[in-house]
Amino acid sequence: MPRGGKKNHKGRGKQFSNPEEIDRQMKAQREMEENEGAERGSSAESEEESSSDDEQPKRKGVEGLIEIENPNRVSQKSKKVVEIDVDAPKELSRREREEIEKQKAKERYMKLHLEGKTEQARADLARLAIIKKQREDAARKREDLRKEKEAEEPKSKR
Repeated sequence: MPRGGKKNHKGRGKQFSNPEEIDRQMKAQREMEENEGAERGSSAESEEESSSDDEQPKRKGVEGLIEIENPNRVSQKSKKVVEIDVDAPKELSRREREEIEKQKAKERYMKLHLEGKTEQARADLARLAIIKKQREDAARKREDLRKEKEAEEPKSKR
C-alpha cells in the first residue's frame, strides 16, 4: 500500500447501465413532464386572471415575506418595440469618445505636418535643406575633380 493510506483506483472495472434501465428512466421522465404540462395547462387559465390584476413579479424565498426598499436597486423594465427609438443617437462610452478624439487629433496633426506648420515639420524641412545642400556641394566637387582629371589626361598623353 502506498504511503499515506491513499488507494489507487486505476484499472478498476467500469460500471455501465444496461439498456433496460435507461429505457425505464426515460419513460419515467417523460411521464413526469407530461404530468407537469397538464397541470400547467389547467392552472395557466387561473394564473392569467390573477396576473392581470397585479403586475408584480413572483418573489422567491424570503422576499415575499419581508418588504425590502433598496434605493440602489434598479429594476429592469422591459421596453416595447414601439417605444424604442432607433433614430436616436447612440451615446458613446468614455473610452470610445476618447478613442475618436485621439484619432481626430492625430489626423489634424498629420494635416498640419504635411503643410509644414508644425515644429517637427519645420525641423525636418531644415534638416532636408542642409542635406540637400551638402549633396549638391559633394556633386559639384566630384564634377570638378572629374574635369581636372580629364584635363590632365590629354596633357599626360603627349
